[in-house]
Amino acid sequence: MLLDFAISAFVTVFVVVDPIAMAPTFLAVTHGMPREARKSVAVRASLIAGIILIGTALVGNRLLLLFGISLPAFRIAGGLLLFWIAAEMVFGVRSRHEGEAAEQAMEERVRNIAAFPLAIPLLAGPGAIAATVLLAGRADRDWSLLGALIAIEALVAVSCLITFVLAERISRFLGVTGNIVLSRLLGVLLAALAVQYVVDGIHAAIAG
Repeated sequence: MLLDFAISAFVTVFVVVDPIAMAPTFLAVTHGMPREARKSVAVRASLIAGIILIGTALVGNRLLLLFGISLPAFRIAGGLLLFWIAAEMVFGVRSRHEGEAAEQAMEERVRNIAAFPLAIPLLAGPGAIAATVLLAGRADRDWSLLGALIAIEALVAVSCLITFVLAERISRFLGVTGNIVLSRLLGVLLAALAVQYVVDGIHAAIAG
């Protein structure tokens, strides 16, 4: 059960955060910065995103209880949100939004680009937060599963850092076509996971 949960959680979080697809956005946002400044931005953005997602894994369910939202309802809503993100990935809408966010950040000369738009909302966005809450709900206070989820969130944050550090090489290696194909494939996989969340939520609501 632990292995199945860990694999499912890693695939879900990794696909939603999509570190590899963030490489072109990172390059656009940090355009004109020296190498050391880019490394600093990469470390800060990955750290902030990791802290947000780990915090969500720890207190996300309590927030639902505080606002009187049932877990099945959040599963359905989260699944629909993930499906929307998946559709944007498949049809190329998400990459355009990310490009617009990067452009706006450069135009406004935002100093703390590590926090916005990199960490929020591109890495730890609504989709990633929703997926984390759903996975924490599946863990159901099992500390071994919750520990695995926290480790996976940290692993994904590290993968973001590695991707940002190697962004220029990755983007050049994949090329325009490679980046598009990868985004589409990850989108289809995420759509299937999103539908499964909705189905699980409906079953839980009926059973409850």
